[in-house]
Amino acid sequence: MTDTIHDSVYSWLRLLVTLAIATVANVGMWAIIVIMPAVEAEFGSGRAASSMPYTLTMVGFALGNLLIGRLVDRFGVTAALIMATVVCSAGFGLSTLSPTMVLLSVAHLLLGLGTAVGFGPLIADISHWFLIRRGIAVALVASGNYLSGAVWPTLLSDMLADSGWRQVYLTLAVIVPAVVIPLSLLLRRRVPDHAHTAAEAASAIRAQSVGLSPRTLQYLLGFAGIACCVAMSMPQVHIVTYCVGLGYGPAVGSEMLSLMLLGGVVSRIVSGLAADKLGGVRTLLVGSVLQTTALFLYLPYDGLVSLYVVSAIFGLAQGGIVPSYALVVREYMPAREAGRRVGFVMMMTILGMALGGWMSGWIYDVTGSYHMAFVNGIVWNGLNILIIGWLLLRGRPRGTGALPA
Repeated sequence: MTDTIHDSVYSWLRLLVTLAIATVANVGMWAIIVIMPAVEAEFGSGRAASSMPYTLTMVGFALGNLLIGRLVDRFGVTAALIMATVVCSAGFGLSTLSPTMVLLSVAHLLLGLGTAVGFGPLIADISHWFLIRRGIAVALVASGNYLSGAVWPTLLSDMLADSGWRQVYLTLAVIVPAVVIPLSLLLRRRVPDHAHTAAEAASAIRAQSVGLSPRTLQYLLGFAGIACCVAMSMPQVHIVTYCVGLGYGPAVGSEMLSLMLLGGVVSRIVSGLAADKLGGVRTLLVGSVLQTTALFLYLPYDGLVSLYVVSAIFGLAQGGIVPSYALVVREYMPAREAGRRVGFVMMMTILGMALGGWMSGWIYDVTGSYHMAFVNGIVWNGLNILIIGWLLLRGRPRGTGALPA
């Protein structure tokens, strides 16, 4: 019976709607990066202090992935999307009323909480509708986050120059619910319980192969996720301010961010196709090694053309990492717990982004340069590689194309 549910025409149509929602819902994660220099100038804060709204956005984003993931398991993705979008819109609105950096940061905690629905919860939901092509399906939905980052910074930078950051946020407070809520109504159908039976058996077999309980594996993946995303956050979070410091200006930095994230979309699609053959763990390890290699390239090159090239390489290298974590969760853990299990691991990766975003700003304030921040990211990513390499050697998991999951 699952053949009529998984990888069906409806599954692909649902994927297209989900991708559209993700592209809009994730804008809150990227808007703060674009307005960060303007906020720093308005409040006269240091680089670390001006990074706090982003950090709290990511903290809220992290918690939202866990909490909203539980709501998806219980009530379905449509109800979760409607509730979270209202919270997101409120976060944008309250931010425009903030007279201090502290209140602005608190408002971004709420903004991040609502924005989270566009990532882990959507990934968990779409994973139920695919079996043979789950890798590419998950990768495409995860790409909605990067598509959002590729499209919105350029659009918002023009509005920022003309009207200021508060007008940018008021506009987003209207656009996000106007688009997301109607589209969410198209996702009301849910996978029947019987479709999970084969998935439960397959994940139990894989879990036995590594000799770890679901909880232990979940925590191990969570720590690896923190490590990889501390590294990932340095270019993604600080590329605009890095370019401003080098004298290239925020518009150039926004273009590099868009280029980086477009490369990430390509990387996620390629990684998704690879994961359907190799499995999540191998794909995750390959992406982690490539990310480290790309980070090394930022150390010797800071010219305008070279930064465009390195940013493109970085995007192509790291885009498939986070979706691979979700695939590992689905390969080794119960299907009925997908929302909370995927949500937990996504939460930890996002906390890594939040920690790395703040840490890089702090390193800059202490050293007056981003050089050591790049080195810091390389070291953290080394920890991630060690963990995933150990897991691969322990379990030797095979590709998932022939197994229900």
